[in-house]
Amino acid sequence: MPSRAWRCWAGCVTMAAELTDAEAVVLTVSAESDMILVRQVLRTVAQRVGLGLVDQTKIITAGSELARNILTYATGSRGTVRIEEVRNRGRRGVKATFSDDGPGIPDIDQALTDGFSTNRSLGLGLPGAKRLCDEMTITSAAGSGTTVTVVKWAR
Repeated sequence: MPSRAWRCWAGCVTMAAELTDAEAVVLTVSAESDMILVRQVLRTVAQRVGLGLVDQTKIITAGSELARNILTYATGSRGTVRIEEVRNRGRRGVKATFSDDGPGIPDIDQALTDGFSTNRSLGLGLPGAKRLCDEMTITSAAGSGTTVTVVKWAR
């Protein structure tokens, strides 16, 4: 089955950003305790790039939701997150890429609809994460897992 990808809004075509000198941090997400480390690393990188407190909170909240999705939906409740500082046209930001080898998302557009849930939740996770970040890209294919990349830029 071919891979389906959903591109971010507001005219962004790709998230072609240059890495800075800071190295990316790659974390395994496989237990509740890993959520704490994901939030801590997101906060550290967000502070380093100069995000204000509100924007720090937004990227941390989005990251928490995406890490939670790995624990809830991924095969074996296991995945990874890569957190890095990025630059693009003089702007600095935080980029976080969440990946898993789960069952995939059959309908990305539906998954991004407020209130839609396959797990009897409120269905606000993915659409909420999208609203909290400046950019979001989702790539998923049935049986091949899901990769969600979010970026929050310093103002």
